[in-house]
Amino acid sequence: MKKIFLFSLLLASLAACKSILDIKPQSSITDENYFSNESDFEPYVTGIYPFMRFFANNVTYGTERGEELVPALNSRFGTAWNQILSPTTGAINYNDWYKAIGNCNLLLEKIAPFPFTSNPDLRKKILAETYSLRAYFYFHLSRVIGDAPLMLQAVVGDNVPVLPRSSAAEVFKQINADLDTAISLFRSVGSFNPATYTSKYRFTYGAAQALKADVKLWSAKVLGGGAADFNAAIAAIDEVEKTGVTLNADFKNVTTVRAATNPEVILAAFFLRDEPTTGISGIPNTTPYVMNALPYKTGVQGALNLDSLPYCETTANGQGAYQISPASRALFAKYPNDKRVPFTWVTERQTTGPKISWITKYPGTRYVDDRVPDNDIIMYRLADIFLMKAEAYAALDQTGPAIQYLDKVRVRTGNGPYTGATDKLTVEKELLDERGRELYFENKRWYDLVRFHKGGTLDIYKYIPNLVGKTTPIYWPLNITVMANNDLITQTEGYN
Repeated sequence: MKKIFLFSLLLASLAACKSILDIKPQSSITDENYFSNESDFEPYVTGIYPFMRFFANNVTYGTERGEELVPALNSRFGTAWNQILSPTTGAINYNDWYKAIGNCNLLLEKIAPFPFTSNPDLRKKILAETYSLRAYFYFHLSRVIGDAPLMLQAVVGDNVPVLPRSSAAEVFKQINADLDTAISLFRSVGSFNPATYTSKYRFTYGAAQALKADVKLWSAKVLGGGAADFNAAIAAIDEVEKTGVTLNADFKNVTTVRAATNPEVILAAFFLRDEPTTGISGIPNTTPYVMNALPYKTGVQGALNLDSLPYCETTANGQGAYQISPASRALFAKYPNDKRVPFTWVTERQTTGPKISWITKYPGTRYVDDRVPDNDIIMYRLADIFLMKAEAYAALDQTGPAIQYLDKVRVRTGNGPYTGATDKLTVEKELLDERGRELYFENKRWYDLVRFHKGGTLDIYKYIPNLVGKTTPIYWPLNITVMANNDLITQTEGYN
């Protein structure tokens, strides 16, 4: 009998700032004997969230192919950063995505006969979260490989069905269908209130709408959806704005205050101090990506400004691999008084002069024994959403409202309102630059660059240093193992 992996995450008190990810693996449980009553479904959907965290935490796809990072003390860069992808080097094995999708499919299949008579709202909430999760997994995967197998049936065990790639347009049609279903379910819950956030570590109405806006911006520019998709993104953001989220008055609180009490955060992935980094049963390694940005003490010894550096005592918590790139620093140089700089990077000063510019965006938490990279990983926050809305308006050549939403983000930066040219191309370039400043190191830059590249704002093959002179495709190649195991699969265009 085939087995499935189950993960039960126990929710603890948010007020006490305890872990909401106490992971209790349940092994040797089969789909035939596990889903026996209605109480089985809530822990099961909760157990799918570590997959979401795994993908949100992986900067290989969302950051390393952009221009934000250069090596520091102990480089971790490989084929993605160097833009030398091939079917044998840095290629994708998509099984992790389909394990996550398969768990969603299994829940959707098994919940069908259970009416939840005593608590129908719980059933709606579980379904809404599951459809949102499946949409997120497909969205993440399609932004990486483009065309993707569209698997909608349950999967048990490790075997992924042999399916051909569906076009990205077909995949996005399913993503949108899942999100529309999720949003409708959230709305149908009794006493619906868009501002209800039962948890910012799980999908809610506002988080589903934020994801929908992101999806629509991508499909508008990358898949040619045009004005209809831009307007749909704006409509989704209208709904996000009804959920009660507000900007932090002080930028330093954006990433350092836990999502549970952070007024700006819409959806985040939780990290706990000293959480095992060897991987959760059935889920790949969960080491926080922030660890690579924190220096270790012996690497910065002798710094004149040592106390201002986000260093860790040992390499167990800080790897010293990344620093902010000259290209990203240049974005801030346009506005010398930008208040975000101290909470984005700090330059190490030695007696010989400036050295490495360490990233301070996610500084971790300084405990008695060491600094630990345990900040929540933000997936969606209001400033991001405002800039998405500005991007949609600018793409529609409505630069007036685009600038209004740009200025909503600039209000706390100390840079004042935007006073530059108001033509479409100039405003779009400023929006891309502002995303580079505001959302630096939040695992969005590569996707932003691809959107604006496809929208005609810039040419990434001239803008990203490691892409200059190369023809590496935007989408990733599939691993030769994937190709060998599925004779219906064709290689990603450009790698044949």
